[in-house]
Amino acid sequence: QVQLVESGGGLVQPGGSLRLSCAASGSIFSSNAMGWYRQALGKQRELVATITGIGVTAYADSVKGRFTISRDGAKNTVYLQMNSLKPEDTALYYCKLTRGAMNYWGKGTLVTVSS
Repeated sequence: QVQLVESGGGLVQPGGSLRLSCAASGSIFSSNAMGWYRQALGKQRELVATITGIGVTAYADSVKGRFTISRDGAKNTVYLQMNSLKPEDTALYYCKLTRGAMNYWGKGTLVTVSS
């Protein structure tokens, strides 16, 4: 019913920037909340940022001021602009969409921050 496809990950030097995209398709609504999560090697998945259907955003303290979550006019794509990247940002980044009582996840895109 819902498909999420992330893109935009890659290798970047500390202090650099990346922009992740998550394209949603299927039975979705503009009111569906979406978010980005990440999972570093050997660690649990953690919340990075969320955005509601009306554009209210929230961020983990570790990325506040550096990352920006947004969604396009059609609200079928969510973005994560990542600036001032740090090595500790290295992780698989997953897009999530919440529809009713269900959560849908993308397969993830790898972000590696290294010099």
